[in-house]
Amino acid sequence: MNKFILALILVLAFSFTSVKAQNFSTHQVKKGETIEQIAKRYYVTPFDIYSLNPDAKKELKPNTVLIIPISKAVKPKVSTTRELQGFKEHKTRRKETLYSLAKKYQVTEDEIKKHNSFLYANTLRKGDKLQIPIFKNITVVEEVKPKTTYKVQPKEGKWRIAYKFGITVKELEILNPNMGDVLKEGQEINVPNIEKEELKSIDEKYSYYKVLPKEGFYRLKLKLGLEQAELEALNPSLKESGLKDGMILKVPFSGKVALMPIEGDKVNLADSISSFKTKHIAIMLPFRLNRVDSDSVSGMKNSIKKDPYLNASLDFHSGVLMAIDSLKKIGISLKVDVYDTKYQVSEVSKIIRNNDFENLDAVIGPLTPNNFKQAASALRKYNVPIVSPIGTNLELYDNVFQSKPQDNLLKKKIISHVKSDSLPHHVIIIADSKNMAIANELKREFNHSKIVFSRKNKEGKDENYVLVDDIRGALKDGKNIVFLETQNEGFASNATSILASLIQEENIEEKKAEISIVLTTTNFNRAFENDEISNEHLSKLQFQFANGSRNYNENENNLFVKKYKRLYNTTPNGAAVKGFDLTMDVVLRLASSDDLYMSANETPLTEYVENKFGYKKKLLGGYYNDAVYLLKHQDLTIVEVEQ
Repeated sequence: MNKFILALILVLAFSFTSVKAQNFSTHQVKKGETIEQIAKRYYVTPFDIYSLNPDAKKELKPNTVLIIPISKAVKPKVSTTRELQGFKEHKTRRKETLYSLAKKYQVTEDEIKKHNSFLYANTLRKGDKLQIPIFKNITVVEEVKPKTTYKVQPKEGKWRIAYKFGITVKELEILNPNMGDVLKEGQEINVPNIEKEELKSIDEKYSYYKVLPKEGFYRLKLKLGLEQAELEALNPSLKESGLKDGMILKVPFSGKVALMPIEGDKVNLADSISSFKTKHIAIMLPFRLNRVDSDSVSGMKNSIKKDPYLNASLDFHSGVLMAIDSLKKIGISLKVDVYDTKYQVSEVSKIIRNNDFENLDAVIGPLTPNNFKQAASALRKYNVPIVSPIGTNLELYDNVFQSKPQDNLLKKKIISHVKSDSLPHHVIIIADSKNMAIANELKREFNHSKIVFSRKNKEGKDENYVLVDDIRGALKDGKNIVFLETQNEGFASNATSILASLIQEENIEEKKAEISIVLTTTNFNRAFENDEISNEHLSKLQFQFANGSRNYNENENNLFVKKYKRLYNTTPNGAAVKGFDLTMDVVLRLASSDDLYMSANETPLTEYVENKFGYKKKLLGGYYNDAVYLLKHQDLTIVEVEQ
């Protein structure tokens, strides 16, 4: 189908489910309480509580919020109180004792002494006249309300609510197993039933950090530069509760460290539209239509096939058009100007000079670095935000939004993930000479790791292969994590096939220990997607990597994908999906905030078909996308790694 002629109809619907959890509740620990007492109160066993709250095994601290599995027995707490009704006189007979009288009148010895104070100093004698208290037993049925409902506020995500109520995101998800990945304004969810004065508020002047598994105060000092006392001053409850995996801490604002993982705070901007005023944007793409042979259909087809810039531009533009149609369906008025940059810096300057760019709300593109830099520089004086669809290492002027995560961020993400692995493991680095720098950097990060370099010829050049014994000698019994650093397709295929063959199950009879291997890389590139490499090997090795986008699942009921296939008789490629996702995000941000700059502060994270956007500002410069996917090969498919 000719990509210039598009008749698109798409209704983008966001559906949310608000289902109240019936299987779990919460309990805020009071001073002096024990697990046994709490378990008895909720008619569960201590083991039931420990299974959902493993940190409670170490120490049960006041104000800690526990997840309680109340589905096992939903019973109210029943207690009995005694109310004094009056007194009965009793004259002591021979052989009567305080014990026998207490038993006779169903009171305690202390209760008799309390109302006959002479007995504190004297023993009971025959003829003593006593006042015996008469009590009435009153049964009190206490309704247990360990949780309550909460309405999600505008642009409020999971981690903000978890922080507010003093629990982790994981605990919030346990309380609400069906609340979905993205919260909707007004959605009702279950939260701990704690006093209003104990609720925490989000202070935008601070950053927020999620504690990783096995992370103690020493590690936090190295990462955040904060002493334990400083963290406790900012988070007063920390003194009593101690550090807990997944808990969220308030810390001073910093651009040095990737702080609160914004993955937990996805926002659906379609529910936060505050302005229906017409938005005016421009799209700048290198169509190079001046090079297209328009004399015949076959000529146009050949032009598309031969020109990679035209092909990529048409794919991206098809996604843009579908996004425009979707935005109109939800009531957003939009004016879009599309310009052909012809892949020429001079043409970019000419377009901006000869058209009214000063009053635009945003510009998407150009695709290529030099053209983008020229456009960003020219628009800087107008303070018009410009969004890069594909660049990763751009010069971030203060009006630039880099939508593709930086390579360095991807590297930090995977290294941090490997470090957070709580199971004992051995690290091996396999690299060619072109990647010697990253191999040495990984060696510094993992001191006890081993490096295996590609074999070289007599001239000292890479042969781009390793031998089985090269890798076997570096492996250890148990779990091995292997970094493969290369851009060479043959080397990637060679190394992965050898690694897959060296995985070994434990065999006690043959005295063979288990050898498991998890493959990863700091730089996911075409070498790992080439036909030479076996997806079976990658799945067997549980190949893990960080990436700026994920592949949509064709089995999912995705309205955009279904509509695209119906219109074009093909599935959308990455460029088409990026065009859709990026246009949706830019326009929805404009419609839900004063401008794109404000949206970066107000909206932590958005996610669409294959891409998510969470912008952070450089101290001196523009905005970069801090949202990264952690992916892995599993059963011949690529899935997100649960964190």
